[in-house]
Amino acid sequence: MLRSDSCCSLAALRQHLETRGRAGRVFAGWKLARVAAASVWVQVWKAVVLAGYETIKDALLNHADEFGERAEIPIFRKMTQGNAFSHGELWKVMRRFTLSTLRDFGMGRRTIEVRILEELNSLVKYFESYQGKPFDTKMILNNAVSNVICSILFGERFEYDDPAFLTLLKLLNENTKLLGSPMVLLYNFYPSLGFLFGASRTVLQNINELNAFLQKLFQEHKEEFNENNLTGFVDAFLMKQQQESKKPHTMFHNESLLFSTLDLFAAGTETTSTTVRWGLLLMMKYPEIQRKIQEEMNHVIEPGEMPKLEDRKKMPYTDAVIHEIQRFANIVPMGVSRATPTDVNFRGYVIPKGTEVIPLLTSALNDELHWKTPDQFNPSHFLDADGNFIRREAFIPFSIGRRACVGEGLAKMELFLFFAGLLRKFVFQAPPGVDKSDLDLTADVGFTLNPMPHLVCAVPCE
Repeated sequence: MLRSDSCCSLAALRQHLETRGRAGRVFAGWKLARVAAASVWVQVWKAVVLAGYETIKDALLNHADEFGERAEIPIFRKMTQGNAFSHGELWKVMRRFTLSTLRDFGMGRRTIEVRILEELNSLVKYFESYQGKPFDTKMILNNAVSNVICSILFGERFEYDDPAFLTLLKLLNENTKLLGSPMVLLYNFYPSLGFLFGASRTVLQNINELNAFLQKLFQEHKEEFNENNLTGFVDAFLMKQQQESKKPHTMFHNESLLFSTLDLFAAGTETTSTTVRWGLLLMMKYPEIQRKIQEEMNHVIEPGEMPKLEDRKKMPYTDAVIHEIQRFANIVPMGVSRATPTDVNFRGYVIPKGTEVIPLLTSALNDELHWKTPDQFNPSHFLDADGNFIRREAFIPFSIGRRACVGEGLAKMELFLFFAGLLRKFVFQAPPGVDKSDLDLTADVGFTLNPMPHLVCAVPCE
């Protein structure tokens, strides 16, 4: 493990995380299994862990090329059918196209804000239908957030009770959980014994079903394609594919369309909806923070109006709470593994070509050098003495560098509008008979760290 001040053993990493409170306990109980196992199979699978904000920043920003490749993880290689989608020139071309197309279809602009607010309106109606009675928010938040990315990808949204859409999200949720399970981790260690691991077979079956669903949508878009009326990312890709059809080595082939769309759909659904779920759970746990947000909104927003993006700068406390939710929830604690394309000399250590590199984001989000109370949910981490919002450099939930999350801008918009909008309409409380002190902040096992299953009461604001 490379840290800003020393090179530590994997045993030291375990000890470091076990002292990190909630996030450390999560790692000690599950996530660290992969890292700890490296001491056993390090002879056949080399791994380096980057810990501490300064080390992660140095590697991913100052040495971007040296740490610029995506690690070869067996289950992901199988999911992409062996295509080198996350590597080399293909990855660079697809990332440039994706960023440009997302901007063309409004990411970070007013057009996307309108779509999010329209989805928020449907979400509010769904919450109202329970009339303050307990319900589970997992699927409905997945539906709402997924509809935003679907509107960008396909130019359409789905009804919350659409059977095909519900099946799609169910497959996505199951894979997100399984990809962090011990059985899939074992598959990654010993892919030749994959037939022994039922979880990996389920992941691949789910991917096949997801792919079939997307292929059906692609066919519909091809049949209705009109270059003068591009409805979203898929149509833009089809036009680019048409433009490059005569090039012998075009990278805009059907596999690129499939994996680009699947990547955006999965990333644009799971992480944001999970963060909002954490936010609502934390508001139930800390009602005094919820009240302060609602008081701030009452001073900034006209009666009967909903929060808009332009209100964010006038709502520093709300902004601070949202950032602290992301820091505390820490939903992708190990980041996404990188790999070294060549031998790398980094901070006095030679890291051989092809080494898996794990940017331990939790070590930055819980770094005592940057956070006053890293183990506590504390919005003042993002506020100065006068109550003004302040940015913190160690806040890197989307990672940093050339492989930072492509949808970061969209996610930030959604988090503010969904979270603030829901708190504008409802007070979130624990179900009857459940004391706030009994609400469990332990994370569930999965590729992302989800809240444990729980019920929410959304009581309409007076």
